[in-house]
Amino acid sequence: MSFVPGQPVTAVVEKIQIQKLRQGPNLILGFSIGGGIDQDPVQNPFSEDKCDKGIYVTRITPKGPADVAGLRMGDKIMQVNGWDMTMVTHDRARKRLTKKKEDVVRLLVTRKSLQDAVSKSKGHCHADDDKEENSTTSQWKEQQHRPPYGEDKASY
Repeated sequence: MSFVPGQPVTAVVEKIQIQKLRQGPNLILGFSIGGGIDQDPVQNPFSEDKCDKGIYVTRITPKGPADVAGLRMGDKIMQVNGWDMTMVTHDRARKRLTKKKEDVVRLLVTRKSLQDAVSKSKGHCHADDDKEENSTTSQWKEQQHRPPYGEDKASY
């Protein structure tokens, strides 16, 4: 997924909520990140676009809080607790994730499989186009003979 800095980003996202694990004074999330606007995007093994300076999940601790919540290696983090993560430094991303006051981290992430699923759902064969168009046309014609909204006396 690529984007132009300063322009709106359209992405298919998944909400993931991670309950931090308390180990003494530390709160553990169970994952590592890479990327940021201050990092070299060519080094990012998860992005097809080698100009993408997003924040990516680079490691997941098996059976840790992030793993249990459904976070996956290679996920791109779009938001952390409502904060935009598309144009932040690596250090700013780390600080947003590791705030001591927050026991829960709410993420919006995107991943290639989400983007692919949407792309596939939009694609269909051309032979079905005619059937769909004819069906839509006949439904429209049927609707022309129905009373306008609010005048139908039937109960639903």
